[in-house]
Amino acid sequence: RLPGMRTPTAMIVGLVLCPCGLLLTLTGTLAPNWRQVSLIPNQPIDLVLEQGIWNICSERQSTHDRFCGQPDEMGYFEQVAVRVARGLMPTSLVVTLLGLVVAALGVRCWRKEPRHLVAGVSGLMLLLSGLLSLVPASWYTHDLWALPAAADSTLVVGYSLVLSYLGSCMEILGGLALTFSFHHYCKEH
Repeated sequence: RLPGMRTPTAMIVGLVLCPCGLLLTLTGTLAPNWRQVSLIPNQPIDLVLEQGIWNICSERQSTHDRFCGQPDEMGYFEQVAVRVARGLMPTSLVVTLLGLVVAALGVRCWRKEPRHLVAGVSGLMLLLSGLLSLVPASWYTHDLWALPAAADSTLVVGYSLVLSYLGSCMEILGGLALTFSFHHYCKEH
């Protein structure tokens, strides 16, 4: 450690990665673009459906007219992967917020020494939150081409799913970095 530096590098890494992960996961959860459906038979050639876990939007690429709240005529929202994502993504966000509060109490840059045990516990919470969002993102990706869509339409991964993955990975890495605090705690006791 550098002289005068109170906060270990691993804690700083955790405190940088986890809030970034939270923002990405929040965007991934709320934005309606886990999957894009295009080239739908009997529809305008430039129509794209964007399906999220809460909403379906349609957009005409030529005019950029966008309409959300589209009816779910194929039972998309009834699919297990979508229902799991609806449950686990918000749960992950809540656990991330709680983990960040605990991390702030453990790291406490304004104290003479950080509370290593508290920081380590926050790392476990943030690691769990990352796994809670990684599971639905992975499940949805696995089922992406099996989820209901018009026959012969083109399916691609949407940006919300990518952001959910990135956010999950950042939370997992940040959580792991904070769990290194247990090492300091064990050395002290």
